[in-house]
Amino acid sequence: MNTQSKESGSTDTPAASDAIALLKADHRAVEKLFDAFEKAADDDLEAKGTLARRACEELTVHAIIEEELLYPAAHKALEKQDEIDVDEAYVEHYLVKTLIEKFDSLRPGDDGFDATFKVMSELVKHHVEEEEAELFPELRESGVDLVALGVKLAARKNELMNKLDAAGSKLVGDRSLSFIRAA
Repeated sequence: MNTQSKESGSTDTPAASDAIALLKADHRAVEKLFDAFEKAADDDLEAKGTLARRACEELTVHAIIEEELLYPAAHKALEKQDEIDVDEAYVEHYLVKTLIEKFDSLRPGDDGFDATFKVMSELVKHHVEEEEAELFPELRESGVDLVALGVKLAARKNELMNKLDAAGSKLVGDRSLSFIRAA
């Protein structure tokens, strides 16, 4: 998800100019991590641990930028009947964050590690399908300024990824298990 160069500090994400493109690029990046985990040998615990940690980091940053910026904008821009898609997205984020928190105590090779990762990946894949098939087209049709929103998303993502890098690639940001709908 992060295409930021540590040396230059610049973001070369093609998505920086459009919110939906940025979020779709994030989706593709996390799907690659899911695929790599699935292909990892059962006994390659180091690879599985690294892939799981990175997926959790990417998903955490992605959830933060969506919850802080995208979903509030969607609530303002969408008709009442389409707002349910945003509310469903918040609930799906809550469930993913619950599974991410499980990795605080689970270690590669532990009973439940692979199963938890599999369920998390399936939930995320479902969430991505709904966002891309329903919410994103609704946002495009709503007239929301996706370029301006994309700039805000990219800036916040860059800030969070810098914190992540500075923390030695540990999870940062909102790790709460709250279901809070921004006003």
